[in-house]
Amino acid sequence: MRERIAERMGADDGPKAPGSETIAYGGDALQRLDFWRAKGAAGPAPLIVFVHGGGWKRGSKDNATGRFKADHYPGRGYAFASIDYRLVPDATVEQQAADVAAAVKALADRADALGIDRRRIALMGHSAGAHLVALVGTDERYLRGAGLGFAAIAGVIPIDGAAYDVPAQMKDGPPIMQATYKQAFGTDPARQRALSPTLQAGGSNAPQFLLLHVQRPDGVQQAEALGKALTAGGSKVERASFPGEGLQGHAEINRRLGDPGYAPTVTVDAWLARLFGR
Repeated sequence: MRERIAERMGADDGPKAPGSETIAYGGDALQRLDFWRAKGAAGPAPLIVFVHGGGWKRGSKDNATGRFKADHYPGRGYAFASIDYRLVPDATVEQQAADVAAAVKALADRADALGIDRRRIALMGHSAGAHLVALVGTDERYLRGAGLGFAAIAGVIPIDGAAYDVPAQMKDGPPIMQATYKQAFGTDPARQRALSPTLQAGGSNAPQFLLLHVQRPDGVQQAEALGKALTAGGSKVERASFPGEGLQGHAEINRRLGDPGYAPTVTVDAWLARLFGR
């Protein structure tokens, strides 16, 4: 039961915000995304692409996006997309990262029709999704596989992830998550390192990152280490720490992000305004 709770990681079964369009970015049933157009945009709008969590094997755009994002960000003049991706064990983490890149490519290819500014795209992800957006933002092979590169991503917002350094998390992370980590990352040390954003960040990366976390000890440690590695790799990094303990805090920061009265929303809004020059 505790592992099931951990894997849900911020699920919210509230109704989906109206006005979305569903787009297929691949042939699998899970290679789908929901897209909301920016409200009141005078020209092509910046785009935020959200990647849900769920232990790499659960969750969906329908229950783990949170109830505020798809209304809040279009209301601020941004286009917003929330993606599904193929899940472990039917897919690998490598394929999930490729799905994130493919979703970005599908949206960029439709930029004119969707009113998107393809030069201003940000990735945002929670929990396992935080790991995936950080991986896509530090290992360019996933974007290259979709015909893109780091130049296609203006910034990345990982939200309360804790597997940025996979070997460290499998050694010292919470016991209740070890089976999930083993299923996702296997036992090969070389593969674990290759799937670790912190260990991939020494070279070039996406240009800007905003790392959000609550007060889970492993999440704090992992965000600090990722931030240092990204800075050493030449990225501009901001890190924001918020109240919240354990799984409750971990879920809340995803569920409430986009609520105008919630402190992380204010931080993200200000960062996005700087990122996108608004």
